[in-house]
Amino acid sequence: MALEALRSGVDRGWRIVATGLSFTVFGVGGLLLWAVVFPWVRWRFRHEPERRRAAARRIIQRSFAGFIEWMRILGVMTYTFVGAEKLPRPGLLVLANHPTLIDVVFLISRLPNADCVVRSGLFANPFTRGPVRATDYISNGGGPELVDDCIRSVHGGSALVIFPEGTRTRPDRPSELQRGAANIAVRGGIDITPVSIHCDPPTLGKGLPWYRVPTRRFHVTIRVHDDIPITSLLAPGRGEAAQARIVTDGLRRFFFEGGLDGRIGQGDQGLDHRIAGSGGPPG
Repeated sequence: MALEALRSGVDRGWRIVATGLSFTVFGVGGLLLWAVVFPWVRWRFRHEPERRRAAARRIIQRSFAGFIEWMRILGVMTYTFVGAEKLPRPGLLVLANHPTLIDVVFLISRLPNADCVVRSGLFANPFTRGPVRATDYISNGGGPELVDDCIRSVHGGSALVIFPEGTRTRPDRPSELQRGAANIAVRGGIDITPVSIHCDPPTLGKGLPWYRVPTRRFHVTIRVHDDIPITSLLAPGRGEAAQARIVTDGLRRFFFEGGLDGRIGQGDQGLDHRIAGSGGPPG
């Protein structure tokens, strides 16, 4: 019993160190990208903005994939990615729940042409303005044009990643979804690619410091479901605002009431659209 407790304590102590090391590497890598890689990308493709954006996004994708593998190798976590082959397609609206700090890292690691909505302050921050400008990420300071910018991004072939909650899920309070993602889908006539993310045991959540590691390695399951045609979610004769409310309510029920095999419905029409996800044992 004492030996088992000692082993558990050593394992947990290592995972605290390894988690700190992981995020240290993430920060140092970000500085290197800012100081060396992205200035070269901007110079190399200074007259070719589309190639510059593609190169910058590919670099972000590979960097994030490397970070995920680094955490796995260190023994911090394991993960299962179900349906990842559905992600590297042009023109996606990827909507996901948001239980952990590294959800966006998982998703972008499988998206060679990912676009994101980022805080406007990152465009002025000397450590982040290089990457966000090189990748042409969308600023959330766009005001009324923000939805139009997002629609243009998807129609232009990008895979736009949005967390409809707007922030990480808090386990101590009901989750509420913003209507921005639904507005993009409704106004742009864009199908939804829903992604369910589950972390067991919970960690890196809202209000949880990184060093409060769980009693064992955490496992993240990312499941990419089949696309949901936006036309199947709309109620005939409703205006855009009402349609956005219906879609938002369906997303809430899918992510927080149906679990990984949940349903997303057509609001008060009472018709359900089954989202079929493939299963897989934790790795």
